[in-house]
Amino acid sequence: MTDMRRTLLWVIFIMSLVLLYDSWNKQHGHPSMFGGAVPAATSSAAPPATQAAVPGATGGTPGSANTIVTAGGTATGTAAGASAGTAPADQQVTITTDVVKATFDSRGGTLVRLQLLGYRESADAREDVVLFDDTPQHHYVAQTGLVTTQPGVALPNHLTPMVIDPGPRTLAPGETSLTLRFQSQPVDGRQLIKTYTFRRGAYTIDVKNEFVNGGSTPVSPQLYLQLARDGKPADAGSHFYSTFTGPAMYTEAGHYQKIPFKDVATESHEKSADNGWVAMVQHYFASAWLLPTPLPREFRTAQTGPDEYTIAMVVPMGVVAPGARKSIDATLFAGPQKEDMLAALAPGLERVKDYGWLYVLAKPLFWLLTRLHGLLGNWGWAIVALVVCLKAAFFWLNASAYRSMAKMKAVAPKVAELKERYKDKPQEMQQQMMRIYREEKVNPLGGCLPIFVQMPFFISLYWVLLSSVEMRGAPWIGWIHDLSIADPYFILPVLMMASSIAQVALNPKPPDPVQAKMMWIMPVAFGFMFFFFPAGLVLYWLTNNLLSIAQQWVINKRMGVVGK
Repeated sequence: MTDMRRTLLWVIFIMSLVLLYDSWNKQHGHPSMFGGAVPAATSSAAPPATQAAVPGATGGTPGSANTIVTAGGTATGTAAGASAGTAPADQQVTITTDVVKATFDSRGGTLVRLQLLGYRESADAREDVVLFDDTPQHHYVAQTGLVTTQPGVALPNHLTPMVIDPGPRTLAPGETSLTLRFQSQPVDGRQLIKTYTFRRGAYTIDVKNEFVNGGSTPVSPQLYLQLARDGKPADAGSHFYSTFTGPAMYTEAGHYQKIPFKDVATESHEKSADNGWVAMVQHYFASAWLLPTPLPREFRTAQTGPDEYTIAMVVPMGVVAPGARKSIDATLFAGPQKEDMLAALAPGLERVKDYGWLYVLAKPLFWLLTRLHGLLGNWGWAIVALVVCLKAAFFWLNASAYRSMAKMKAVAPKVAELKERYKDKPQEMQQQMMRIYREEKVNPLGGCLPIFVQMPFFISLYWVLLSSVEMRGAPWIGWIHDLSIADPYFILPVLMMASSIAQVALNPKPPDPVQAKMMWIMPVAFGFMFFFFPAGLVLYWLTNNLLSIAQQWVINKRMGVVGK
């Protein structure tokens, strides 16, 4: 029974890793190991009814006509004031603060590039992390504009040329904020004025969208706040683990919802609320449009090309009379997934840090990890200390499991003899085995429950370490300069593999020769995967293994089964 239990646990664990690998394949557009190729978008697919289908977004030219399709109708206009023939050439302007370097395009006042100055691509790299980008290799931008359901009414949108107001472009020492202002070319006399305000030390940008109705009729504009990107993964990742990349949203009623790229066109999410936000999520970083609450808003997703996706909030601005103006203030967050900072910005925003389905356990574990880091000053030692805390919390539960294993090891010779004696009488063999277990007070399943009780906690810790941006570039000791990447010399994976083999040696030997060989092969196969895991994850598993070995060895020695 113990042999079966142990084999079952190994099978579950290996299958979990296989499923993680398959998930990575599907997420990165590769064929699934179980269901063929991942469905791919085709350029011939018709856009959904809520899609912002704007020529130029995927290669059109300024000055072309544009049509924005909304849930209630169609608004048609020109993207550059083409009727006047005075469209200015596209310009770009770059704003630099102490934490970001942001580049805007005068066409639509769109944020087309954002460098995070406090984060490098890797511990040894000189290049900053680039979150937003608009190049042939990668498309990821933040857009705003106006639409309306009124027939024949054209409004400025994210393709409309804008004039950039003069002013400083770098946050000066002693200054706390920096402002950048765009004013659109008139579209039938109507204008959109965008004002971006950057603040020192902040990864948020205050965005004021002001509509000026210079036309002769009342207009009911709707402001859209949109994030658009391609479906390429944020980083190379690993063949043995994957993290979510794609749109996400939150409302108080629907809570946090991830929307895989393949599901974007189906719009299987909350459609409207007076609260919530939309985001684009990737490993370690995220962007999100935030609005004051309560304020009515619609949530829309769309697939705008073979590998182009958008998520947006659309906010009605009410009726604006001729000569009047109206504005809506929003906030654009674009930066690292730091829990405390995200939680302070908007309800539920910390959920973009993807802990999976064990969020309720992972959140307090991260809280404890940060407190240990505050005491020790090193994330590597904080990981070691956290594993020690978990092992201490489950000490008596583990002791019960290891005592059960030690008893099973003590009676293993008797069980092997019974199996040989009654190999042709399986029913009688089972009866004799149960007799021995009763006499020796051995519970064959005694080591099973403690393991299953602890598994959710250690799986949660796994996702905490995999998801925490704090691990990026964080050193531990000696050769480990970055806990978020693989050990460059494979020292930790080798030690982890050796510790797994040592655990097998301490466990009862299966009487079946085939099972016995499998128990030695599995740690090697399993350990091989850790050669590609981030060093922080390997450190966590290695520490857990070493503490388990120490506790099991002490118990085995006390019960006189060491070396048997």
